[in-house]
Amino acid sequence: MKTEHISTAFDADLEHIQALMLRMGGLVETALHDAMTALQQGDLELAERVKAGDRVIDDLELEIGAEVERVIALRAPTAGDLRTVLSVLTMASTLERCGDYARNMAKRMRVLEQFRYASTLNGTLRRMSRVVESMLADALDAYVSRDLDKARDVIDRDLEVDQLYNSLFRELLTHMMEDPRTIAPAMHLHFIAKNIERVGDHATNLSEQAIYLVTGERPDDARPKQDVTSLNLSDLRDG
Repeated sequence: MKTEHISTAFDADLEHIQALMLRMGGLVETALHDAMTALQQGDLELAERVKAGDRVIDDLELEIGAEVERVIALRAPTAGDLRTVLSVLTMASTLERCGDYARNMAKRMRVLEQFRYASTLNGTLRRMSRVVESMLADALDAYVSRDLDKARDVIDRDLEVDQLYNSLFRELLTHMMEDPRTIAPAMHLHFIAKNIERVGDHATNLSEQAIYLVTGERPDDARPKQDVTSLNLSDLRDG
């Protein structure tokens, strides 16, 4: 009876921390969608809400970390159970970073509004955002359903994001060369595109965690990657 009680308690703990992680994922999905909507519509109020909402995402990561520490200390999970607990911790950290990218996108809204450049957001950037949002949602679904095929499909779709990013980069570079007045806003748009591209990378990380959870092994195939921009500004500090 005691063993059964401990098992039931652990299952409840595990369900709780996974629920916290999925709640965090939902907030990140909303933040990314709202950040792009704010940029497309020039909605400064919505951008401010995205920035303010990042605190909730950060707090959830801290709560998940505390819960994981408690579960490990009290339940001493082993093998597959420990893998599940640690996967939640890793995914929470990844989601927190995605939330930061959404916040960074929203922070650039005010600058772009000053240049009155937001209306030039093109179809490539919107398409790129939609693909990444769907990748993030599918990665979380793959984790919940333990769906290896869906997880691998998310990883494969990162190639499309890289291709879109390269295309957008060349377009922005052309604008800057043709009209120096566009350099400042184009640079901000580039950072936004890079934020979106990085979320795509993190979505693949989430999918790899789902695969690891099911199989106990990391994917051994080289991740498809085609970010070949000649000027990689991602190394600059993105505040």
